[in-house]
Amino acid sequence: MGYIVTDPTVLAATVVVVSVVYFILRGGHDPREPPLAPSSIPIIGHVVGLSRRGFNYYVDLSERTDAPIFTMSLPGQKMYVVTKPELVQVIQKQHKTLAFPPIEAKFASTVCGASLEAKAILAKNVNGDEGDFGLSMDSYAAMRAALKPGPELDDMNSSMLLEIVEALDKLEPPKGESRNLGMYGWLRGAITTATTRSVYGPMNPYNDKSVADAFWEFEAGLMSILVGVLPAITARKAIAARTKVSKAFEEYYNKGGVKLGSAYAKNRYQSEADNNLSLEDIARFEVGGSIAVLVNTAPAAFWTIVLIYSQSDLLSDIRKEVDACTETTTDDKGSVTKALNINTLKEACPLLLSAYQEVLRYCSMGTSVREVMEDIYVGSFLLKKGAMVQMPSRVIHQDASLWGASVKDFNPRRFLREEKKNRPGDACFRAFGGGKTLCPGRHFATNEILAVVAVFIARLDISPANGSWDLPTTHNTNIAATVMEPDNDIKIQVQARHGYEGVQWVVNLHHSEKIFALVTEDHIDEE
Repeated sequence: MGYIVTDPTVLAATVVVVSVVYFILRGGHDPREPPLAPSSIPIIGHVVGLSRRGFNYYVDLSERTDAPIFTMSLPGQKMYVVTKPELVQVIQKQHKTLAFPPIEAKFASTVCGASLEAKAILAKNVNGDEGDFGLSMDSYAAMRAALKPGPELDDMNSSMLLEIVEALDKLEPPKGESRNLGMYGWLRGAITTATTRSVYGPMNPYNDKSVADAFWEFEAGLMSILVGVLPAITARKAIAARTKVSKAFEEYYNKGGVKLGSAYAKNRYQSEADNNLSLEDIARFEVGGSIAVLVNTAPAAFWTIVLIYSQSDLLSDIRKEVDACTETTTDDKGSVTKALNINTLKEACPLLLSAYQEVLRYCSMGTSVREVMEDIYVGSFLLKKGAMVQMPSRVIHQDASLWGASVKDFNPRRFLREEKKNRPGDACFRAFGGGKTLCPGRHFATNEILAVVAVFIARLDISPANGSWDLPTTHNTNIAATVMEPDNDIKIQVQARHGYEGVQWVVNLHHSEKIFALVTEDHIDEE
């Protein structure tokens, strides 16, 4: 459906975990179901574990439970947690019986503050059981059409790249000078601007900084909205921020701004209008849709830059790759221009690409979620109607039996072609989910992250202001994220790279239908 996020996501699962504490324990455990996970406290033990350990709790349980799938009995809700990639593949094929759209529809309605009329429209044929019609099915199709590699995605990428270069131009200090800043804060601001302008066009609501700030306040308060206990009090600030952003989108649509936006923005709007959503509800859903395009890109770029710059040998090796891909021209006045092409980076910078993929493995915490629509056997295990299925990427990404003894280490060379024999099959890489709900925005996000990282590496020298790269903790990662978010920023000192001062930079993307194989479903032969 795509109003909030596409798989992988921990959002819907978290809603259940948080809200079910208000209901009584429902149902027993059938011996045909997956085995029960151990819990030190009856009834609420897993709720306590999730609140304390967050996305790592599933890893803890997996290491204590010798089963490819186990059962978590929560107050009022039963969860099946899948720990092995081969079983994930089986579940993904049962996308009607083990379904994601009904969960996302419920979540979208809650987080966006949809009207009763919008909820009713969204509920019609939400899982596509009656055919390819209705808001849910139309929205999926509209997004995938706009985000698949091709001319429409190229247009978005080109706009985004211009914005990224402009932001880096403003960031680079004059020769001999330096600038101090919080790296995550800068990245989030730059990426918010670049992404939303490429999606929504010149009348982008987020051009107004107060609207962008309101979005991030809304995002930070998602948990208070989702819990739903006296939201007028507990979620007052988040709801007010959401309202500010939705009103900005109403104005955007009323003034015809979407006509100048990307194919993605136009397709989403048209699918909603065709299904008779009011303009107010279209605007509300677009606030949630902004989560999908904004929340994970900045932390992924942050960790990639930090983990590369904190290892001097790795930085040197990747710089050599990027430099080799850089075309340099000098005009008759002596002005130097350096050009980078994103497609060239993907093809000729294997270490950069490997480091990026390893960041996604190392820092991911998303959970693919399904609702059991009717009793079904998966292998020898019975999954009961009404239960939830979770497939946490972190469980698979942290499994030493799959990735080896170094699984908990950041190994930037793990995804090099020559290391393929030392890592598991491609299905074990779950950073973008998989199956019918594979993240359609993975190519756009990858191009944006690579542009930021590559140009940072090529033109800037950065160092931690306190003298050491102390990696921040991630305990407070927002529930909307699938990449861990830093609990605190890293203060850095930025200088122009020696010998590259005053250079003009151009980043582009040659129009190409070629798909870089991020996941198994990209169907690229890497042999």
